[in-house]
Amino acid sequence: MNYDDASTYSTASGQNLQYVVLQVTLKEKFIGTGSGNLTELEQAINYQASKGYRLHTISTSNGGSKGLLGGDRIQATMVFEKII
Repeated sequence: MNYDDASTYSTASGQNLQYVVLQVTLKEKFIGTGSGNLTELEQAINYQASKGYRLHTISTSNGGSKGLLGGDRIQATMVFEKII
């Protein structure tokens, strides 16, 4: 995961702010059910936890399909709260 990519990762994180927001795109498997990249979501959550944040809120929205054989995309938006 590229944590320097502003579209993936909040630039506020690491600046000692109370809340950080980040978004991860989950790609559905073409065959079968479930997400093909849950480890990316897990890594993002654990990375924030290592910096002293806890997951406060998570919401998802359907991003639609990205072409033939692409599967659906789900946007997971997460709000992390600084642990004091």
